[in-house]
Amino acid sequence: MPIKIIPSFLLFCFAGAVTPGPANLLSLYTALQYGKEKALKQWTGLFVGFTIVSLASAVLTYCIGSMVKKYAGIFAFAGAAYLAYLSFRILRTTYESGERCVVYRGFFSGLFVQLTNAKVMIFCFTALSSYVLPYSQGFTSLLLTAFFLPFTGPVANLAWLFAGTSMQRFFVTHRKGINIAMFAALLSCAVSLVVTGVQTFY
Repeated sequence: MPIKIIPSFLLFCFAGAVTPGPANLLSLYTALQYGKEKALKQWTGLFVGFTIVSLASAVLTYCIGSMVKKYAGIFAFAGAAYLAYLSFRILRTTYESGERCVVYRGFFSGLFVQLTNAKVMIFCFTALSSYVLPYSQGFTSLLLTAFFLPFTGPVANLAWLFAGTSMQRFFVTHRKGINIAMFAALLSCAVSLVVTGVQTFY
């Protein structure tokens, strides 16, 4: 990757990492509901899942190039279904006093969200195909970039996570309104994943 395009690459990584998405919203909500310790345990799953997707994207990009984008659609539908389930569980707790939303599965919930997160797949594929392949066809370049990418999105997840822990008292006071807002946000993510999945097939 030429030095002159590194600023553009880093800006792309920053924009893709900090914008609302399934992983960021999940980090925020878990921190709000369960606190920093459990949210960090879930975050390790998000990090490992992102790393797996990033490395798999490097291998697929090297082997079949642009055709890899087609397969992201399959995972988009699975991810959308899971996010829809989470959003309705969150909405349900709005009307059940004292019940916590049953969405926390620790490490494995974070892992599953990332492995079915079309945003992460498209992000990794775009980074590799747009910033690496035009300048280097070697697997080493793809692999090095793939190892760097997990330190973008998951780091942004931490920002959302710590924002959640600092807002816990506010959440307790305004539980119903926040649950409705989180329901709407996660459901919109599910819809966007469906749109992404459909677009990859056409």
